[in-house]
Amino acid sequence: MSNSLCTVILAAGEGTRMRSPRPKPLHLICGRPMAHHVMVATTSPESVATVVVVGHEALWVEKVLRESDSEVTRLFFAEQREQLGTGHAVMAALSVVDEVMPDRDGDVIIVPGDTPLLTRSTVAALVAQHRARSAALTVLTARVANPSGYGRIVRGRDGKVAKIVEQRDASADEQAIDEINTGIMVVRHSMLGPALRLVGRQNSQHEYYLTDLVDVLYRGGHVTAACEIADAAEAAGVNDREQLANAEAVMRQRLNAQWLRAGVTMWDPLTTYIDSDVQLAADVTLWPGTVLRGRTTVAAGADIGPSAVVDNSVVGPRTRIESATVLGTTLGADCHVGSYVRLDVGTVLADGTRVLA
Repeated sequence: MSNSLCTVILAAGEGTRMRSPRPKPLHLICGRPMAHHVMVATTSPESVATVVVVGHEALWVEKVLRESDSEVTRLFFAEQREQLGTGHAVMAALSVVDEVMPDRDGDVIIVPGDTPLLTRSTVAALVAQHRARSAALTVLTARVANPSGYGRIVRGRDGKVAKIVEQRDASADEQAIDEINTGIMVVRHSMLGPALRLVGRQNSQHEYYLTDLVDVLYRGGHVTAACEIADAAEAAGVNDREQLANAEAVMRQRLNAQWLRAGVTMWDPLTTYIDSDVQLAADVTLWPGTVLRGRTTVAAGADIGPSAVVDNSVVGPRTRIESATVLGTTLGADCHVGSYVRLDVGTVLADGTRVLA
């Protein structure tokens, strides 16, 4: 079997509970669109392409995602003109997948675009388990105390995943199952198209459920497996403002931990906010309430805060920024910007410059 991978990201949904004209995949987590984080998590050395399925405001979503990501070298888009379910979204992507991934022995990762906390290590474990079992399909599952609202994993007597039943279609016995579907799966490319053609709309929503792939392949005698994730929150979808804020907090905690391990000092990581694109050298000191946004870079020995805002700026070595606002500015080495100072876009400070209120 081939080791090649193609990712299909389902980002067509509008996310109406966000109460915003912004399409859901474009809501920001640490300064980057949600779908960007999904693209990063599903990109590996074996990846041949990423295909994003778009719907609402398709051109805008495509433009923003192309501009936001430099790690995905082969990024393609497929439009789902009608919203007929997750299975229909993958159908919309299939022709693009077949074109960019002529190797039919590879695998296709299918993941919702609203799971920004998904990590590369989890995706790698899912793919590794899928291949170790020579499975046709492997779904990422989780066990939760309250499975209400989630699709349930129904296993056959052989232990394989026999089907996934959505909450609204589940019987009383099936609703008691605590193993749930995360919406993330990997499918052998050669079987994806033929199985999709057998998926119907005989359900309460009259939609093409992607989860019906499991039933189709299981009844066909193929290996349909599950890979259980340790932390269900990692694969949780973001559907409203509260979940968006929770995902943002988790992602910022991860980023801060990464920078602390790299030698950055934070006096209070819980009140230090660093965007994904920010680059920090070792021995930078960040005081409580500091906000670093956009493509900001900070050189070694810089000291920032408390309650400073630095946006899309370059901060030179050993420069001190107190409680100031610095926007689109280039600061040389050994500068000092005092409290209540505001530096606007285009400002350039030479080495050793002092700007005090």
